[in-house]
Amino acid sequence: MVFDIDMIKKVYAALPGKVEATRQLLGRPLTLAEKILYAHLYAPTTTPFERGKSYVEFAPDRVAMQDATAQMALLQFMTAGREKVAVPSTVHCDHLIQAKVGATQDLAAAVDTNKEVYDFLSSISDKYGIGFWKPGAGIIHQVVLENYAFPGGMMIGTDSHTPNAGGLGMLAIGVGGADAVDVMAGLPWELKMPKLIGVKLTGKMSGWTSAKDVILKVAGILTVKGGTGAIVEYFGEGADSLSATGKGTICNMGAEIGATCSVFAYDSKMSDYLKVTSRAEVAALADAVKDHLRPDAEVYADPKKYYDEVIEIDLNTLEPHVNGPFTPDLAWPISKFAQAIKENNWPEKLEVALIGSCTNSSYEDISRSASLAKQAIDKQLDMKSEFTITPGSELVRYTIERDGLLSTFDQVGGVVLANACGPCIGQWARHIDDPNRKNSIITSFNRNFAKRNDGLASTHAFVASPEIVTALAIAGDLTFNPLTDTLKNKNGEDVKLDEPTGFELPVKGFAVDDAGYQAPAEDGSKVQVIVSPTSDRLQLLDAFAAWEGTDLKGLKLLIKAKGKCTTDHISMAGPWLKYRGHLDNISNNMLIGAVNAFNDKTDTVKNSLTGEYGAVPATMRAYKAAGIGAVVVGDENYGEGSSREHAAMEPRHLGVRAILVKSFARIHETNLKKQGMLGLTFANKEDYDKIQEDDTIDILGLTTFAPGKQLTVVLHHKDGSTDEFAVNHTYNEQQIEWFKAGGALNVIRAEAAKNKK
Repeated sequence: MVFDIDMIKKVYAALPGKVEATRQLLGRPLTLAEKILYAHLYAPTTTPFERGKSYVEFAPDRVAMQDATAQMALLQFMTAGREKVAVPSTVHCDHLIQAKVGATQDLAAAVDTNKEVYDFLSSISDKYGIGFWKPGAGIIHQVVLENYAFPGGMMIGTDSHTPNAGGLGMLAIGVGGADAVDVMAGLPWELKMPKLIGVKLTGKMSGWTSAKDVILKVAGILTVKGGTGAIVEYFGEGADSLSATGKGTICNMGAEIGATCSVFAYDSKMSDYLKVTSRAEVAALADAVKDHLRPDAEVYADPKKYYDEVIEIDLNTLEPHVNGPFTPDLAWPISKFAQAIKENNWPEKLEVALIGSCTNSSYEDISRSASLAKQAIDKQLDMKSEFTITPGSELVRYTIERDGLLSTFDQVGGVVLANACGPCIGQWARHIDDPNRKNSIITSFNRNFAKRNDGLASTHAFVASPEIVTALAIAGDLTFNPLTDTLKNKNGEDVKLDEPTGFELPVKGFAVDDAGYQAPAEDGSKVQVIVSPTSDRLQLLDAFAAWEGTDLKGLKLLIKAKGKCTTDHISMAGPWLKYRGHLDNISNNMLIGAVNAFNDKTDTVKNSLTGEYGAVPATMRAYKAAGIGAVVVGDENYGEGSSREHAAMEPRHLGVRAILVKSFARIHETNLKKQGMLGLTFANKEDYDKIQEDDTIDILGLTTFAPGKQLTVVLHHKDGSTDEFAVNHTYNEQQIEWFKAGGALNVIRAEAAKNKK
């Protein structure tokens, strides 16, 4: 079945004309990203946009939402005054299934525990014309790649790893739920025109090296913020040699360098993948316009002329990498990893190895890992670590079971988990004798911040390819290098693992009994969406209050966050996921993971009304009850990581008025703007040091709030002295209107009401 084929035909019919018009407008050859961006403008332009500066309105082709973020997005959409989504949209139930025992039991427990939420998502999807993928159907990004992604398209998704679809040549961008509401309501979606980073891949991989190693290497080069505000475009003969799912792996983990998204040019590998996933019609359409789905020849010839930055990687010499711990950009070639383990005194013993997830759960990934598991059986080697396998979708799971790969994993003691996010997002009931004991795990996932997988600060999490993860699971030792080292088998013999082998695509094709899709009602007008007023999982939303029309004075400092403060620190996942549809309840996790710069503790801040220390959310609730607003101060790249808009909605709900930081991660800054919050940056980063624990804060200049015009912050210190300094912002006229109205949704609602009159 080909979903939304009429929409795809329309995109391809218009593409040649739009690309040629863009070429004329810019007066030069085009990169692939430029072709797709300009082909998806909400309205034609007669003026070129400036990368990194111009705000641009786009018209994405589709929207995808996972169950944790869909709740809040759709609760907002309910209030927007629309009868049906304006573009094809889907909901995927993948985040709320906890990995505990194994696939069957865990899925059954999740269906029972989350029945209220699943019923809500199913019914609201039915009502508004949204495709619904049931629990167990698979992880959003894998399901999108298998069913919806198409070369040259543009989509947004309420998950930071939405860029996975770049593996099929699509610009797929992670956003907050409020952005999704805009697009589902038929409004333009705004993005600052991205800069372009070109990654030229030469040569061809072999042996132990995999596509995962490309992005692990790139992460080491660019770091977690090096891709911020940029699209990463991969090109060259090396790029064309990679499988479509390998390309998806690379694009998926581009989120870890802060990239807006990543993309590969259309090629025969993508065509093959479209055909094997029952989309030969899409492949034929893409073939007819394939020159428009690749950079122009001149770009290949002289890339530095067309990209803002160019990186070159030779796949012939690329080593397998292991990244971590605690950050996905700490990159170690496998030849240097053992030395790093010893020099840093990281735990050498590997306790758990986990493969799969949205990043690495393709047929190719699983088959290559299974080849190593088969070697362990044949060479009389025990699996020394716990070993789990997370299939990315029911399509993949059914096919690998049919082909005997799950049986191979079972023979070495592997545990197959549900087709869901599970341990990758902290949905893991890990069993460990002492949660405070330093220990090591390794995954083929994408993200490895402290506490990310199991909630334990003591866990050192490393990221690698499924092949390397499986080899290290067999060894049980992080200092083992499978390329050079041997292992003792049950007979006391020294044996060496052979290079992994596998198949890009299943020889017999994919198969599935029930993929898990539920189509929406033809007429949703009579469908009832019921939210119990006594529910602790779901809560209908009230509109946020509009700006008072004055400067903000007398604000309290809630917390001065020190160092890395990701969306996991601001709004933790794990057990808190169950409250994603209840804003007041989930607000009880607000900033509980952030480190207070004044005492180096988490979830312990000074209440300036009482002088006592307490939890961050409780302190903010005390300020709110007293009618006092507050400010959160942060460090560099504040809000990196997940797209979760709860990290912006919770502070807004509890009365925080401004977030003042050294720099923002892209999605989080946009989420703050959407919710009517002030997201400000220090004009002079050293001013961060002027913030004192007992400060009362004024923000001046709001009555003349304008694009490019600085605001002023005044600190009133406890000793009676003051500090005053300028702060920057990136608000444009539209975003200032969101602030004044109390949030973007208030503007949408007002426009919908006006249009109905």
